[in-house]
Amino acid sequence: MTLRVAVQMDPIQNINIAGDSSFALMLAAQSRGYEVYHYDVRSLAWDRGAITAHASPVTVQRVEGDHFEKGEARRIDLAKDIDIVLMRQDPPFDLGYISAALLLDRLKGETLVVNDPREVINAPEKMFVLDYARFMPPTLIARTLDDVKAFQRDIADEFPGGLVVKPLHGNGGKAIFHIGPDGKNLSALFEVFNQTWPEPHMVQPFLPEVAEGDKRIVLVDGEVAGAINRFPGEGEFRSNLAQGGHAESATLTAREEEICAAMGPELRRRGLVFVGIDVIGGKWLTEINVTSPTGIVAIDKFNGTDTAGMIWDAIERRHAAMGST
Repeated sequence: MTLRVAVQMDPIQNINIAGDSSFALMLAAQSRGYEVYHYDVRSLAWDRGAITAHASPVTVQRVEGDHFEKGEARRIDLAKDIDIVLMRQDPPFDLGYISAALLLDRLKGETLVVNDPREVINAPEKMFVLDYARFMPPTLIARTLDDVKAFQRDIADEFPGGLVVKPLHGNGGKAIFHIGPDGKNLSALFEVFNQTWPEPHMVQPFLPEVAEGDKRIVLVDGEVAGAINRFPGEGEFRSNLAQGGHAESATLTAREEEICAAMGPELRRRGLVFVGIDVIGGKWLTEINVTSPTGIVAIDKFNGTDTAGMIWDAIERRHAAMGST
């Protein structure tokens, strides 16, 4: 099968090819003989009913410093000229991100967009996860300091290690704070959060199990593809690889298998083909990442698997099914 693929992503010259999942997907697409194009989300437009972008044909190779070659950019019609769009630009999940997703949603029935853009809008990482609150640590989403203080008092006996405060639509481990059991700086931190973000914020207990790893589990069309366990770097409690964490190979606990089984059918129904979930201590679900998940390069390195290939197999099946309806 020959497919024409347009990858909506950040500037390709700036990516870290050693671990970038979008790059791995482009390599896999190229190896299958697909035509691959790259475009910046800022060039996306609606023009008298057509969804267009300024895209360049691109070839990629895993050579540091010489990892891509671009052809001449031209304006393309994403419905007529392209079969698959990969929506892979990094968050933040802001109005710009949502607007781009709403434009891509207008391709429905003509061009397959992965992940489904309407469902990406409906499933922000730290909001969609609330559908599975039974697997989460105690969680508060609020802007009011009194609510946070009451929450801390209520959970202190079971979770004496203080609080973790996160932006509701943050990404990559940025702006995540640990507030100690004494609550010092909580008021000041909430002043800053409330001045910086108009939405409420996520508050959870600090889980000491994070020292044992924060597991990233990748699901492809609702099925487990693999996992890595991420550990905080020295002097950090955040285990995100973007924040200096390191990864090791991992298998799933019975609880993690239960979590994946519970959400797999819903991910498949929503058209969320490539999803990464985060689980701490083998039992605490914290996020469901659908906007631009990562982790497949590390998973394949440890497990000898081909997760990018699994993703393209799933995309091919969905594209074929779309043509038969």
